[in-house]
Amino acid sequence: MSQAASSSLLKVEEIQGRGRAMVASQPLKGGQIVLRDSPILLYSALPLISQSLSSSSSASVSCFCDHCFRTLPLSLQGDSTLSPALCPSCRHYRFCSSNCLSKALNSSHSSWACQALSHLRANSLLLEQPLECQVQARFLIAAYNLANISPSDFQIMLSLQGSPDDATIAAAQFLHPLISSLCSLALISPQNGFSPELTAALLAKDKLNAFGIMQPFSVDDDQRTVRAYGIYPYASFFNHDCLPNACRFDYVDSNTPDDAHNTDFIIRMIHDVPQGREICLSYFPVNENYSSRQKRLIEDYGFTCNCDRCNVESNWSDNDSVEDNAEDEEEIMDEDQYEVMAASDIDNNAHGDNSDFPHAYFFLKYMCDRTNCWGTLAPLPPQGDTPSNVMECNVCGKLKSDDDFDIDNGQDGVSMED
Repeated sequence: MSQAASSSLLKVEEIQGRGRAMVASQPLKGGQIVLRDSPILLYSALPLISQSLSSSSSASVSCFCDHCFRTLPLSLQGDSTLSPALCPSCRHYRFCSSNCLSKALNSSHSSWACQALSHLRANSLLLEQPLECQVQARFLIAAYNLANISPSDFQIMLSLQGSPDDATIAAAQFLHPLISSLCSLALISPQNGFSPELTAALLAKDKLNAFGIMQPFSVDDDQRTVRAYGIYPYASFFNHDCLPNACRFDYVDSNTPDDAHNTDFIIRMIHDVPQGREICLSYFPVNENYSSRQKRLIEDYGFTCNCDRCNVESNWSDNDSVEDNAEDEEEIMDEDQYEVMAASDIDNNAHGDNSDFPHAYFFLKYMCDRTNCWGTLAPLPPQGDTPSNVMECNVCGKLKSDDDFDIDNGQDGVSMED
């Protein structure tokens, strides 16, 4: 069951043209934790056959626990038989401890889920489909398993925003017969109305509300992939802004004994905001350019962004079409370009001039400068009424002192952790 902490700091309001949104119910400070949210559903982002113990390729073996999704020790990643705990029934799914296995057998990897996943793994037609389709099948198994083990959480998921579109309807037409053949193994309650329409509705909820839990950051890899997806009911209320005032932190690989909460999301404020201001996250790294952002938002979330930043950047080029520009332009802007514009913008503002990029200050202060990171910096939580002068990156975890941030010459702060 999801738990929302600091709920008195936020309230859900309906905003015209934006749907339900999170709004500050009192003034909020930079670094302040405004939400802790637990997932009601987690599922792997791997292909269905990636965890096969019969495979000779170590690359095909999951590097993560199939319940808490912590990274397994390197000594266990190359050989599945060395896993601390394997599912006793299918022998395909492995867990970081006997404790995780025990919890999984009573929840995410129940007897029905285990049998259903095994049937999917044996379906040659499904295994020939793209990864996206296989992951959607994983989601549907997790969703209908949730209907069995926690009907109340299943209803919460159905209450989230998202209506079927052509893509989710088409996916449901292919996947529903596969899932339907498995449901005789389950006792899905009649009130849930198991049907192609429900399957399409679930896929729509997943499309708009699933958060990716990313693989560990590596300075040598600029293409981080997703290890798992989760449905976070309270975090799902946050709308997107290309210059967010809050960002999400997760500590999935934290070395804590409480694996029940290592997949929790923590939402922290990037800077101060007044009461009544909408609190927004960015749905992807903030360094993407205008055309790339608009293309992703239209394709993945079904809306066009009209935030202040987009209104400024839309005038930088002709932008004949989102598709053409996404192909013609680089998907990201080099951090040096941001720093040059930011320094110029700060200098112009100091002299009362108008700048072509009034938001450049955000990138200079709040975007991580570590190679291939592109994360967002937010202050550590304040100690009482004393704000922190240390910023933390929500991707690589780098800490940076805010003491030496100089808006006169645009110099970054001092790195405290490499």
